[in-house]
Amino acid sequence: MSEPELISGLARITGRARVVVIGNEKGGTGKSTTAMHLIVGAMREGARVASIDLDSGQASLTRYIANRQAFAEEHGVSLVTPEHHRIVLSNTDSRADAAKEDITRLSNELMRLSTDHDVVFVDCPAGDAVVSRGAIAFADTLVTPVNDSFIDLDLLVRLEGEPPQQKGPSRFSETVWEQRKVRARSGGKSIDWVVLRNRIASLSSRNQVSVAAILDDLSQNIGFRIADGFGERVVYRELFVQGLTVLDLRDAGSGVTLSMSHIAARQEVRRLLDFIGLAGESEQTSLAAS
Repeated sequence: MSEPELISGLARITGRARVVVIGNEKGGTGKSTTAMHLIVGAMREGARVASIDLDSGQASLTRYIANRQAFAEEHGVSLVTPEHHRIVLSNTDSRADAAKEDITRLSNELMRLSTDHDVVFVDCPAGDAVVSRGAIAFADTLVTPVNDSFIDLDLLVRLEGEPPQQKGPSRFSETVWEQRKVRARSGGKSIDWVVLRNRIASLSSRNQVSVAAILDDLSQNIGFRIADGFGERVVYRELFVQGLTVLDLRDAGSGVTLSMSHIAARQEVRRLLDFIGLAGESEQTSLAAS
C-alpha cells in the first residue's frame, strides 16, 4: 500500500472534534508557541481541548505543558491545561512499516480524543516526516507559521534572483496540495490553510513590504489565508519556562505587571483566535462534523 493510499484510508475521523494542525517543515518559526497560545485561548473560551505532540525529538509542546503543570502546582494556582498526549514515532527499520505504525497511532489517538473534545491540536515536527503529512490530511485547519523573511518564504515557494522571482511551489506546498486531494478522496471537508506571519517587526521595511506582496500573490495561487501572528516580543520566549501564555499573566500569580507590550501581545492572540474561528468554539457546531 502506498503512502497516499495509507493516509487516505485512515483520514476519515468520526466524532465531533475540530482538528487544528500546526505544521511546516522549518524549525524556529514559533510552532509550539503558537500551538500553546491557541490551546489556552480556546480553553479560556470554554472549549474542551486535547493536544498531540508529534515531535519525538525536541518535544517543545510537551515540555511547555509540563512547565505549566509544574508552575500551577508550585504556586497553587489553577491554569487551564489540555489533555495532552505525545506520540513517540516508530523506530522500525522498514520505512513503510514505520509510516504505517506512526499514522495508525495518530489516527487512533485522534478518533479517541474526538469523541470527548471540541478541538484537538496537533503540533508537528520540523522536517519532512511522513506522520506530518498524515496529520495534514486529518486537518480541518492547518496553521503554518512563517517568520517575516525571504528565508521562510522558501518554505512556500522557490525564490530566485533579485528582485526575488517565484520559480515554483516548494516541497511543503506540494505536500499540502497532495494531502488536500487525499482529504477530498476520503470524503472530508477542504483543509482551511492559514499562513501565519510571525515575528513581524514593529517598524515597516522594504523587506517586509516585499514579503507581504509575495504572500498576497501566493495566497491566490496556492490557496491559503494570511493571518498576522505574533510580533517580535521577548515575552513570548520568556514565558516558556513557566509554561504560561500572555493570556495567563493577569491571573496566574506570575508577579508580572502588564505592560503595553503584554497588552498588545494579548490582542494579537485574540485576533488570531477570531481569525481561525476558535473564539467560542465550544458553542459552535464542530467544523469537522459539519
